[in-house]
Amino acid sequence: MNIRTRLALLFVLLVASIMLLFCVSVYYQYGQFREQEFRQRLEDKARTTVRLRDDMGDVPRRDLQSMSMVDQQVTIYDSLGKILYKQNNQQASFPISASFLAKISEKSSPYLRIGDTEAVGVQYVNSHKNKKTILVVASANDQYGFSKLDRLREILLFGWFLSLFIVGVAGYLFASDALRPIAELSMQVNAISATNIHQRLRIGRQRDELADLSQTFNNLLNRLEKAFVLQKSFVSHASHELRTPLTVMMGQIEVTRLQPRTGEDYELAFDGLLDEVKNMIRLVNGLLELAQANSDAVVLNLQPVRIDELLWQAQSHILHAKPAYQITIDFANLPSQEEELVIVGEASLLQTAFQNLMENGCKYSIDGRMSVQLLFERGQIQLTFNDLGYGIPADDLPHIFEPFYRSESTMTINGHGIGLALTKRIIELHQGDIKVESEVGQGTTFRITLPIPYHSLPQSGEKDAFMENLNTPASF
Repeated sequence: MNIRTRLALLFVLLVASIMLLFCVSVYYQYGQFREQEFRQRLEDKARTTVRLRDDMGDVPRRDLQSMSMVDQQVTIYDSLGKILYKQNNQQASFPISASFLAKISEKSSPYLRIGDTEAVGVQYVNSHKNKKTILVVASANDQYGFSKLDRLREILLFGWFLSLFIVGVAGYLFASDALRPIAELSMQVNAISATNIHQRLRIGRQRDELADLSQTFNNLLNRLEKAFVLQKSFVSHASHELRTPLTVMMGQIEVTRLQPRTGEDYELAFDGLLDEVKNMIRLVNGLLELAQANSDAVVLNLQPVRIDELLWQAQSHILHAKPAYQITIDFANLPSQEEELVIVGEASLLQTAFQNLMENGCKYSIDGRMSVQLLFERGQIQLTFNDLGYGIPADDLPHIFEPFYRSESTMTINGHGIGLALTKRIIELHQGDIKVESEVGQGTTFRITLPIPYHSLPQSGEKDAFMENLNTPASF
């Protein structure tokens, strides 16, 4: 059952239930009104009959007849239950018990119904015969009232079934109109594919739930388009970066094979090939690290690590590979408690991020020098990587964390444009933040902020328990 049919059915059931309750209430209330009205008429008939008999000694036949009451019967009893008067001197067809007569009093007029015949008893005090108490029972069949009640029931039933049909049609049309925007959204969504992922849903009414749904889907499309463009760019740049060393290698091999060469020439050729292979290995490793860091199922083995040790290790690794670089680490602002140097993270990933920033600072610096400074604030560590290099143009700053993006001013320097993208992703995985400030000709400064989880644990026992809980891998 589709939503349109379900909504229409629920709408019909709801309205039908309300109307049925209304019809039953009307029928019941009218039945109560008919009963009260006919009961009052029977009481009036009983008092009228006994007053005529008391005043005139007899009751004229025409005074007992009523077109609206069938099978009329008026019986007068004394206080002991003895019949003093019967209509037309006939046996009363409506049975009256002694218990019913006992209920009749000055303040109580009991009512009795058997089938369609109804009876009411009243008490009357005779004013001519020593104020003797008389009991009067009047009974009749309200044929006119019951016929109106039956007619009302037929009208209500017919109106109820007719309203069901009208409500069913109206409910289906209402559901169709209510779901038409959803059908239009479905058509628009089905029309979007990889070839026109830039297309967005048209938002009709601006202030309803469907407009919010359309805006949410458009936001999803924005993220998908961004990821799709980044993926295409990643594949394109990766192919280009891999093709360049392969082309160089193939050219060197072809040139070497053109004529016989000496052993020294072959060694030089092999050295060139080895450099290109190493370059390709670095590129492939960078691509793998970037792909793993950008995966939605990154699993980090979080452990307590000291930030100063990570910086020393990153510095040692860079200087071992490039002895000409000069990296200065400022530890002058060390905290009083050593645990404030400890953060929770993946040591290898953080070291990779620090190495990338240190290597870039030295690589793009004029004299191969850069400095690192630590600042400690409440609940966080701030690391500043500063160089006095060429600087980054303002137009390039928004794009430096994109994979394979390189400024035109640095095209002559060896690199692939992967390091900063990988660094940003690693910092984000550790719930940190990275910002950059640069001015052309003045240098570049990267600021990294990482949280210190121990700052919120004032008790040493809580810190020890927290350290123990970190021994299990955490998934981000």
